[in-house]
Amino acid sequence: MDKQSIIIRIAVIAVILFFMWLLIRCNRVVFHKLKERQGGIHLFFFERVNKAIILLGGIILALSGIGGVGSIWKTFLGGTAIISAVLAFAAQDVIKDVLAGMMISIYKPFEIGNRIELENGKCGVVKDITMRHVVLATEETQRMVIPNSRINTMILKNNSFHSVNRSAQFRFHIAYGSDVEKAMQVIRQAVIDSPYSIPGRVTTRGKEYGDVYFIAFEESSLTLLTTAYYHSNIPSEVLISDVNLRVNRALAENGIEIPFPYINIVHKNPDGIPAASGEFISQ
Repeated sequence: MDKQSIIIRIAVIAVILFFMWLLIRCNRVVFHKLKERQGGIHLFFFERVNKAIILLGGIILALSGIGGVGSIWKTFLGGTAIISAVLAFAAQDVIKDVLAGMMISIYKPFEIGNRIELENGKCGVVKDITMRHVVLATEETQRMVIPNSRINTMILKNNSFHSVNRSAQFRFHIAYGSDVEKAMQVIRQAVIDSPYSIPGRVTTRGKEYGDVYFIAFEESSLTLLTTAYYHSNIPSEVLISDVNLRVNRALAENGIEIPFPYINIVHKNPDGIPAASGEFISQ
């Protein structure tokens, strides 16, 4: 191979790599515009798929410009059945994750911005999906990275399923002897007063704020439950913090106690007669 041929091949490879970079940039811009208009978890996934296809195609074209590489590659894989089998076995997990990501993108059990609860009880907001993983942000601002194939087979809790808005569930505990109906009204009003909450419960009268329900008698408290709805561009932590602050303040202003576990310690004198009682220590 003469010097001129080498220069031509290098120039061809450089042009291929430039167009590959240009296509990746265009892919990013196009999908960014699409996500701004309509959103959707499928756009995040297929952006990554398109990028991978562009990279793979660019690399194959670049290698094809190098003489002899194609024949060497065929000989290597064709004559080494064991290595081919090992590569196929190693790629099983990758293929499973990509196919699971495609199923998630098509059937959409959750969307970007949805707050979901996993089988193990951990919760997080869906932030991203790659060809292999779903990324969740927890309330502690940590990131959970879960393989697509695993999360695709989980039983998930998603209060925002098939809804353009998101929702968060709240449990509040009040002391025995409290006016339960008044507490329910106070909690509902606190949610309504939050600037981050919106009417999201669908009824025959249209969309309304979530009701408050008296759901359980606990050992030392009564449990009330409600659901707050909010726009997908609002971080869940912002809504949760605001609603909790408003409910805590409203319950205190209305004389409704929020109970907490405590221990009643009784001191006895040598004769076994209680000498002091009523000393409470919170756990």
